[in-house]
Amino acid sequence: MIRIIQYRRNCIGCGVCVEQQPELWRMSKKDGKATLLNGVGKKDLFILKVAADLQHRSTEIANACPVKIIKVV
Repeated sequence: MIRIIQYRRNCIGCGVCVEQQPELWRMSKKDGKATLLNGVGKKDLFILKVAADLQHRSTEIANACPVKIIKVV
């Protein structure tokens, strides 16, 4: 298992994560920021545990994020 971590407060809503991995991300209609689906969080830090086979793809998404608010550990 790996963890995807999103620091949502600093999201600029560019949508690159949603475009490249729509099974894990959605854009919020409320504030225009990306939401990590099923992510467990407190305030603006969200964590989602996923299978290790998603590590490469998720790392690509994290690297593509222009404000670097996504981490894969």
